[in-house]
Amino acid sequence: MNIFRFAGDMTHLISILILLLKIYATKSCAGISLKTQELYAIVFLARYLDLFTDYISLYNSVMKIVFIVSSLAIVWCMRRHPVVRRSYDKDLDTFRHQFVVLACFGLALLLNEKFTFQEVFWAFSIYLEAVAILPQLVLLQRSGNVDNLTGQYVFFLGAYRALYILNWIYRYFTEVYFTRWIACVSGVIQTAIYADFFYYYYISWKNNTKLQLPA
Repeated sequence: MNIFRFAGDMTHLISILILLLKIYATKSCAGISLKTQELYAIVFLARYLDLFTDYISLYNSVMKIVFIVSSLAIVWCMRRHPVVRRSYDKDLDTFRHQFVVLACFGLALLLNEKFTFQEVFWAFSIYLEAVAILPQLVLLQRSGNVDNLTGQYVFFLGAYRALYILNWIYRYFTEVYFTRWIACVSGVIQTAIYADFFYYYYISWKNNTKLQLPA
């Protein structure tokens, strides 16, 4: 493991902790897209099918379990917690994510590194993760104002993928056979989707003002 992947993993973990802090400390999920959280739960469940078949390291196994459990816990809270679910605004969270799931799965059947069960689902998870943030960004644009914790959550989530691009560049120059081109291309697309948010986040930080996204 290189420093860029480790930094990416830690940044991803920070984003999840920020979201859990927001939900459990405020007992509110206002400004959070349930559909994005459901997409991430699908991403992790599809990607880590090898959890009980291929052991790589303790760190790797623990991180897989953390991402799966945390994503399912967030979805459960937003759907079932008697207090938290009241703050969910389904009228703003109207992105049709089911079509994204179907499109990504169809793409995975066509474009994969090896046509096996695990590799197809791995490719599916990579494609789906690239666009999983879209419902969240659409919700934030519709609501206008973005609270501090939600803004930080989205920022760290985007930063994690940007760090993974550096990880792939490093691996390309240091590994003899680097084959994860699907992850590279999808990661670049995913980071590009965050570009608009990053710009307004920077403006907000620079001017010390509340983060606002144009509708």
